[in-house]
Amino acid sequence: MKLSVIGTGYVGLVTGACLADVGNDVLCLDVDADKIRRLRAGDIPIHEPGLDQVVARGVAAGRLRFTTDYAEAVEHAGVIFIAVGTPSDEDGSADLSHVLACARELGRRIERDTLVVVKSTVPVGTNDRVRAALAEELAARGVRCKVTTASNPEFLKEGFAVDDFMRPDRIIVGVDDAHAADVLRALYAPFNRNRDRLQIMDVRSAEFTKYAANAMLAVRISFMNEMANLADRLGVDIEHVRHGIGADPRIGPHFLYAGVGFGGSCFPKDLRALIHTAEQSGEPAAILRAAMQANARQRRVLADKIARFFDGRLAGRTIALWGLAFKANTDDMREASSLAIIEALAAAGAHVRAYDPAAMDNARRLLAGRTGIEFAPSARAAAEGADALAVVTEWLEFRSPDFDWLARTLQSKAVFDGRNLYDPATVRAAGLAYFGIGRP
Repeated sequence: MKLSVIGTGYVGLVTGACLADVGNDVLCLDVDADKIRRLRAGDIPIHEPGLDQVVARGVAAGRLRFTTDYAEAVEHAGVIFIAVGTPSDEDGSADLSHVLACARELGRRIERDTLVVVKSTVPVGTNDRVRAALAEELAARGVRCKVTTASNPEFLKEGFAVDDFMRPDRIIVGVDDAHAADVLRALYAPFNRNRDRLQIMDVRSAEFTKYAANAMLAVRISFMNEMANLADRLGVDIEHVRHGIGADPRIGPHFLYAGVGFGGSCFPKDLRALIHTAEQSGEPAAILRAAMQANARQRRVLADKIARFFDGRLAGRTIALWGLAFKANTDDMREASSLAIIEALAAAGAHVRAYDPAAMDNARRLLAGRTGIEFAPSARAAAEGADALAVVTEWLEFRSPDFDWLARTLQSKAVFDGRNLYDPATVRAAGLAYFGIGRP
């Protein structure tokens, strides 16, 4: 099938590359000429495990190409995916300007029957607006052809996006046209062989399903973090609690890890957008608001623990920070908890020496000009001679450090484990003070 994908960000590039990998002829468009130049040169602009190989296979086979030309993208395909960004607007709503601008660019060029699939995360009713923008542009040119729209939200976890696309839990398709459903059923057939993962529903329900899923996951994280903070006060180990409640099949073990709060490009943005939608609809969205408020507090919990350990006297202290990205296996720094931790420590006069396996370049750009922060070339270099160590991101290389060496090099012999990676008894046996999240 010939496909065009508008947008080569996280969602668009993974979508285009994976669809090309199963034999489709895919043309990816982006208005950022530099990004297209890099992609044509084989330089992947995001850190996503396995994506570089998938892109390379598609390009080598001639099934994956890149362009900045809308006319070329429209001429190439009868199925066009919109996968552009929907950042938070000032009022918390999803900024749909890129999505609607894309629809108008397509409407100014389409000359034949076309299916436009909205892959971007968008609030309920967006497909109606996309359809209206397309119709208005077609009418202005006097073009008569059937242009239908569909909702096909993504459910990709950063760090596991390729695997999630190739082996999906579910494929959500929202349509109000039987032919569109047939086209998307055929397109996703290679990912749907051993059991039927395709769920066909109406467009508005598909749009809402994406937001409801992210909201549910964010609420679970904030709930567990609140339980962990209470566990700290009650002398309870939240890790035991996690295993105990996760064994209940009604709850399950996923997204029950206490930590430093959620970040990234999805959960904070989508909760804000859903809260805005609830406000516009007259619903209080009390649980969603509570999850956001709890997360805002959680982002500072580790810095507060460090400050208490040093009795508030952080001036002149060096704190080693392991992990900058909002989660492991990505270089995404958007709304990362590390930023709040660095800000709090630096404001108290501490010097932060940070290391991350993938996010250093993004962190340098975000923190350019800030005082009290330096970047180390390795985890060991970050920790050497520091007063204490704070673990913020759950990278694999941080899972089993040399605690005896840390005890020798950390001046105040303290480890602050923001991801509960370590066994407290093992850390303490090496002569280190251990502070986790909900692990008194």
